Amino acid sequence: MPPSRRDPPAALLPTAANPLARLVTLRRLEVLTQAVVLLLAVAWLRIPLDVPFMSATIALLAAINLATRWRLERGGPVSEREILGHLMIDVIALGLLLFFAGGSTNPFVSLFLLPPTLAAAMLSAKRAWTVAGLTLLIYTFLIFWSLPLPPPQGDLAQFDALLARATGGAGEHASHNNGFALHVLGMWLNFVISVGIVAFFLTRMASTLKDRERQLAAAREAALRNEQILALGTLAAGAAHQLGTPLGTMAIVIRELELNTGNDPEIKEDLWLLREQVDRCKRTISQILASTGQSRDESLRALTLDAYLHRLLDEWQVIRPHALLSTTLHGEQPAPRVAADRTLEQAILNLLDNAADAHGANPDALRFTADWDSETCHIEIVDGGPGLDAEAAERLGEAFFSTKTNSAEPGGGIGIGLFLSNATIARFGGRVELVNRDDSRAGVRTRVTLPLDRLKV
Repeated sequence: MPPSRRDPPAALLPTAANPLARLVTLRRLEVLTQAVVLLLAVAWLRIPLDVPFMSATIALLAAINLATRWRLERGGPVSEREILGHLMIDVIALGLLLFFAGGSTNPFVSLFLLPPTLAAAMLSAKRAWTVAGLTLLIYTFLIFWSLPLPPPQGDLAQFDALLARATGGAGEHASHNNGFALHVLGMWLNFVISVGIVAFFLTRMASTLKDRERQLAAAREAALRNEQILALGTLAAGAAHQLGTPLGTMAIVIRELELNTGNDPEIKEDLWLLREQVDRCKRTISQILASTGQSRDESLRALTLDAYLHRLLDEWQVIRPHALLSTTLHGEQPAPRVAADRTLEQAILNLLDNAADAHGANPDALRFTADWDSETCHIEIVDGGPGLDAEAAERLGEAFFSTKTNSAEPGGGIGIGLFLSNATIARFGGRVELVNRDDSRAGVRTRVTLPLDRLKV
C-alpha cells in the first residue's frame, strides 16, 4: 500500500516564523483598517452604506482571527491546507465588503493583490493559483454586480469639483455617480496601507531568510565536524585492531618478568603498574570495538551521579597515577541516577588529561569540582599551567589545533582531544568553556555544563 500524501507542514517553528502567525498579524491590521475606514466613511464623509452587514463581516473576521490565535497558542503543526483556507476567508470577506461599497470602482479593490501575493510566498504553486483564481472570480463578479457608491455630498463634493478642475477632468467626471475626490483619497489611503503591509511582510520575510541562512551555516559546520569525527573514528577503529597484538605481547612479557623477578619491591611495583596500564589499554580497545553502533544500556550502567563521577576519577587515577587531584563533589542528595555511554566518560577523561598535561610539574594539586541539582551538572577543572594566549583562546576546540608545543615530544598533542570532547558533550546538550583563571594565578578553568535530562534513568 503506497504511503499517503500529506500536506507539508508550514512549520514546526517559533511563532514569529510561522506563516499562520504572520497571517494573524496581518489580519489584525486588516480588521483595524477596515473598521477605521468604515467609521470615517459613515461618520465623517457621511456616505450611506450598509453598516450592519459590513460591521458584521468585520466582526466575524475579527472572531476568526482570535480563534486562530488561540489555536496557535495550543501548538501543533500548521498545514498548507489550513493556510489556504484562511487566505480564501480573507478574499471572500474583502469581496463582501466591496460589494456594498462600489465593487470594482472602489479604490480599495487593489487590496485583492495581497492574498495571491501571500499565497505565492507561503504555499505550493497549485494552492497559490487556487487563491489567484478565487480572487479573479470575485473581482470579475464585482465588475457586474455591486452596490454603487453614492455621489459626494457637502465638503467632499466641493473638494471633488476642485480636484476635477485641477486635473482637467471636470467634464469627464461630471457624469460619474461616484466622486473624483473620493476616488483620489481612497487611492492615496490604499497606497499607504499597501506600502505598509508589503514593507512589513517583506522585512519579516527577509529576517526569516537570514535566520534560515544562519541555521544552514550551522548545519554545514555540524556536518563538517561529523565528517571529521567519522574519519577519526575510522582511524581509531583501525588503530585499535592493530594495537591488539603488541599489547598482548607486552602482557605476556610483563607476566614472565613478574615470575622471574625476585622479591625486589620496587621492581614488583613497577611491573604491577605496567600490567595495570597494559590492561587498561586492552580494555579501552575492547570497548572501542565492542561499542560501535551500540546505544547505552541503562540497566547495566545506571549509577548515582556522585558514584559515576567517583568511578570516572578512580579510572583516571589509574591512567595518571602520579597526578595529584583534589576532588570536591556536592549537590542535592540523593543524587540523580544517570546512565551514559562510554563516549561521555572519554570526553571528561580527555579534559582531565589536557588539564594534567598543562599542569605539568606544578606542586599544587589539580582541582576537580562538580556540583549539581535535579536538572544540570556543573564541572570545573582548574590547572596551574601557563594559561591561554590570544591565538589559543580563539582557535581552541578546532580539530588538529593543540596548545602543546611539539607533538613529536612525549608531552605533545595532535589536537583532537578537546575537539572530540566538545563534540561529544554538545551531543548530550552541554557545552565546554576554557577561560584563564581569574584569581591572579596562571592556569585555565575548564567548565563543563551538562544537562541531565538525557542521562537520567
